[in-house]
Amino acid sequence: MKYMLSNDRGLSVEFLDIGGCIKAIASPDRNGQIANVVLGFATEEEYHRDHPYFGALVGRFSGRIARAQFELEGVRYQLSANNGRNHIAGGLRGFDKQLWRVEMLSESAARLSYSSPDGEEGFPGRLDVTVTYSVTADNVLRLDYEAVTDAATVLNLTNHSYFNLGGEGSGSVEGHILTVDASEVIEVDSELIPTGRLLNVVGSPLDFCQPFAIGARIRSGHPLTKFAKGYDCSFVLNGGPELRHVARAYDPLSGRILDVETTEPSMAFYSGNFLDGSLVGASGRQYRQGDAFTLEPRRLPDSPNQPTFPTTVLRPGEKYQATTIYRFSTDSGR
Repeated sequence: MKYMLSNDRGLSVEFLDIGGCIKAIASPDRNGQIANVVLGFATEEEYHRDHPYFGALVGRFSGRIARAQFELEGVRYQLSANNGRNHIAGGLRGFDKQLWRVEMLSESAARLSYSSPDGEEGFPGRLDVTVTYSVTADNVLRLDYEAVTDAATVLNLTNHSYFNLGGEGSGSVEGHILTVDASEVIEVDSELIPTGRLLNVVGSPLDFCQPFAIGARIRSGHPLTKFAKGYDCSFVLNGGPELRHVARAYDPLSGRILDVETTEPSMAFYSGNFLDGSLVGASGRQYRQGDAFTLEPRRLPDSPNQPTFPTTVLRPGEKYQATTIYRFSTDSGR
C-alpha cells in the first residue's frame, strides 16, 4: 500500500508498506520546479521483486558481515550468505522485503513497525522495530529509528534511498558536488569486507572534506574505488553521538542541495556502480552506472567480527535509537 507525507513548501514523500520503501521524494529546484529526486519504480508491484534496495529500510544488519557469521556470548551464528560467501543488508529476505505496519500520525508523519522473529535470517532474538518518517515545515525528511529485543542480538539499521538531485531518470550524478565531514574511511578487501583498519582520506580520491564532484576522481585507480568499480565506502564520521551535520550534496544544474544530519558514527557512500541498464524507473528511463548516489548513516559494517569497531550488540532492557535528517533546499535559498 502507498502512503504520502507532505508539507506546504513543495516537499512530499511517497512510501510503501513493503520494505518501508521510499518511492518518491518531490522537491523544488532553484526555479520552483518540482521533481522526484530518488530512484524507484512506477508501480508498487515492482517493489515485491528483487531490486537493489531502492528506498528500502535495511536490516537487521546494514552492510556486510564476513563469511555470513559472527559469535555472540560464546555462540556462533550462521546467517544467510547473499553476497558471495558473505552476508549483506539483512539477507535473502531482510527488512526490505517485509510488510511493515503503517500508522499515520498526521499528514506529515507516519510510524512504521515490524517484529522480526527469533532466528530470522539467522539472527538471534525477537526484535521489535519502529521507524518514524516525518516531513517538517523546513523541508526536512526525518527518520527516527527505535528497537528492542528479548535476547542479545546485533543490529544496524539504515535507509537505502538512491538520490539524483537533477531528478529521477535525468542521468549521471558525477557532476554533483559532495562534501563529507569525515577524515577516515574503513579499509576493505576485494570482497568489500572491512580489514579492521581505518584509512586517513586526506589528499586521497576518498577525501570529500572539501567539496568535490563525485566523478572527478572516481576513476583514480585507488584500491577502494577499483574493488567497488566506483565509490562504495563507509566513512567514519567526525563528531557524535549527538545529531550533527555530516554531509552535503549539491547539483549545480538544478540548484538542489541535500544536507544530511545524523546521530550515527558512520555513513555509506555508494555511487550506483552496479546499475547496469537492466532496470527501468518511474520515468520510463533505464538506470545506468552512476545515475544516483546513496548517503546512508549507520553503524560500522562487519562490526560483530571487528573487535576494534564500536559494538552493535543490543541486549534485553536496552533500546536502539538513531536519527537521520535529510534536508532539502536550493542555492536560491528556497
